[in-house]
Amino acid sequence: CGPCSPAKLLPPSSSTPGAEQREKQYRVHRGFGDRRGGVISARTYFYADEAKCDQHMETFLRCIDASSGSSEDGFSAIKLTALGRPQFLLQFSEVLVKWRRFFHQMAAEQGQAGRAALEMKLEAEKLQEALANLGIATKAESQHWFMGENLGMSGTVDLLDWNSLIDSRTKLSKLLLIPNMQTGQLEPLLSRFTEEEDLQMKRMLQRMDVLAKRAVEKGVRLMVDAEQSYFQPAISRLTLEMQRRFNRDRAIIFNTYQCYLKEAYDNVTVDVELSRREGWHFGTKLVRGAYMEQERERAAQIGYEDPINPTYEKTNEMYHRCLDYILEEIKHSRKANVMVASHNEDTVKFTLRRMMELGIHPSEKKVYFGQLLGMCDQITFPLGQAGFPVYKYVPYGPVNEVLPYLSRRAQENRGFMQRANRERDLLWREVKRRLLAGSLFSPNH
Repeated sequence: CGPCSPAKLLPPSSSTPGAEQREKQYRVHRGFGDRRGGVISARTYFYADEAKCDQHMETFLRCIDASSGSSEDGFSAIKLTALGRPQFLLQFSEVLVKWRRFFHQMAAEQGQAGRAALEMKLEAEKLQEALANLGIATKAESQHWFMGENLGMSGTVDLLDWNSLIDSRTKLSKLLLIPNMQTGQLEPLLSRFTEEEDLQMKRMLQRMDVLAKRAVEKGVRLMVDAEQSYFQPAISRLTLEMQRRFNRDRAIIFNTYQCYLKEAYDNVTVDVELSRREGWHFGTKLVRGAYMEQERERAAQIGYEDPINPTYEKTNEMYHRCLDYILEEIKHSRKANVMVASHNEDTVKFTLRRMMELGIHPSEKKVYFGQLLGMCDQITFPLGQAGFPVYKYVPYGPVNEVLPYLSRRAQENRGFMQRANRERDLLWREVKRRLLAGSLFSPNH
């Protein structure tokens, strides 16, 4: 998909309600209209029109078919920015983040600041009083919301309860007001979508549905790729809705968590807990992240907090912390599945050690490993030979589209050349040892 003019990504400011009240992170900015800037390792799609999105869907359908025809239990990856208008993902992400932030603000007022996301529990009665005092909803109105969703029956409301008020089945008004923490003024939480924007959103969901059904039919798992942090809340939420529908009996839909994000652990734990409560199979791909330089530059230029962990070591810690949480969940319920998408030898060794300690056998096929085709074979092949489910991520397509992608990966992974040299030295040493021992072609060596 070729780039379109970045101007096409810009909303007409005169006709976008509340545009001046949008948070900086979720505004469209001309300077970052081309989302490839500063991105080494990820494919980027641009919105031209709905017909182009239909073409992308057809391409993804062919990828699912190809994966099904080439291996058992295959995976296929898709990107949601290819299936609809990215501006919708921006708007919906802002809604979800504001709604979650509002919960944290009220939790802080109830003396729960600093607790882990899942440990925050608001007293339902105090919550209703707070909503009434802020002028957001009368006690009768909020009581109606909570009763309609069967929330607060235990006397408390946690983050998952709170999130359920704003899912696709909610009866909440699109005009619900919440306070802006900077100005103290009440603002509409949801922008009013135009009729066309509403249709664009529905068509995106329809395309996701078509892909998920084809994946089920073909026995292929569908991995929804993570993207930039300002799209990601919406992407994760839409993927979660697909998991609720399609992961009842096994993990078909896999969400992706980027461990370079400061909030990665909170996101993983909250979603795992939701899968526990609702009884579906949790599926995830864990990555470190592909948009670091661009994310940092955008945050600095536009003026919001950098969402990325400050150091590579912190990202490693986050990866292992998230992975360990999911491995523990596999041990306890056997209803979680994880793709360890990593070229990092330490991470692979960490996973193998924890699987052994937790009694997770490779034959259960709950833990998968993934590396790019042509990279880190010294990790991939020993894993496969030892009986672990290991996959090669295969980018394919027209030469003029695939080569730039592969060259970017080579640039990103130039540190692998040192490892390749080390592997070459080890192989040469073994060849010399066998020559001296007179056993170059011996099957026993």
